Amino acid sequence: MPPRPLDHLVLGTTDLDQLAGEFEALGWRVGARNRHPWGTENRLIQFADETFLELISVGEGAQVPPHQPGFFSFGAFVAEAIARRPGLSMMVLRSENAKADAMRFASEGVGSFAPFDFARKGVKADGTEVEVAFTLAFAHARDLAECGFFVCQQHFPENFWSPALQQHPNGASGISRVTLVAENPSDHHIFLSAFADCREMRASSSGIALDCGRTRVEIVTPDTFRFLYGVEARTSPPHFAGFGLRVAEPAAVARQAVRMGLGMVAAGDVFTIEPRPGFATAIRLERLVA
Repeated sequence: MPPRPLDHLVLGTTDLDQLAGEFEALGWRVGARNRHPWGTENRLIQFADETFLELISVGEGAQVPPHQPGFFSFGAFVAEAIARRPGLSMMVLRSENAKADAMRFASEGVGSFAPFDFARKGVKADGTEVEVAFTLAFAHARDLAECGFFVCQQHFPENFWSPALQQHPNGASGISRVTLVAENPSDHHIFLSAFADCREMRASSSGIALDCGRTRVEIVTPDTFRFLYGVEARTSPPHFAGFGLRVAEPAAVARQAVRMGLGMVAAGDVFTIEPRPGFATAIRLERLVA
């Protein structure tokens, strides 16, 4: 069986509207603000391949439950990650049965958490309010403590996905890659294969990788990350250091990023928006491939 496909990435920020505004200025269409029952708030960037970016912050008056034995607190992890280093902190794969996945994670020793159900109100592109609901199953590796992993089952996908919100001025179509940096990538292949429900992956001296739908998920050395993104990554602990997005004209998005004062590295027709204090994750801009 192939690895399960990517569902979305969680991007933490102290200022939700500022980060959303930056993505909008770079040509992505960003959805309206949503609020979770415990007080985190998000704005989403959807893609036609049914992946998305979740821009998230801790809202005013949030009542985030703490982690407890057998209970992984999504809100607590998000708050801790933002306080530590805003940017990409969680990778989410798609699930058809999250409760069964929670049982599988427990049996394989990569998660002993109860599945988590929740619902919230959503707003469609035409302003219509709808209900969306999810069940999450969390996985965890002690030596990947700064990285969050879970699978997500959608119960009302017809209310969630919006073709209008998937049409981006910059022609963006999806997430091309997710890159985790570790000094010894092979140390993490057992966890990654269990999480992705895939027993075979590509391995080399530079790291390990597998394809989750149309997204390459990779764990690489700091040197390989520098080669791929053109920027440095800290060596430890293991962390999500970058991700790639497909756009119609990377050079045009890069020029706009420079006009906005964002740091930029160019290598041929691939461009990387450099990490910065308010968003410590590199963003690689890649050209669409038919």
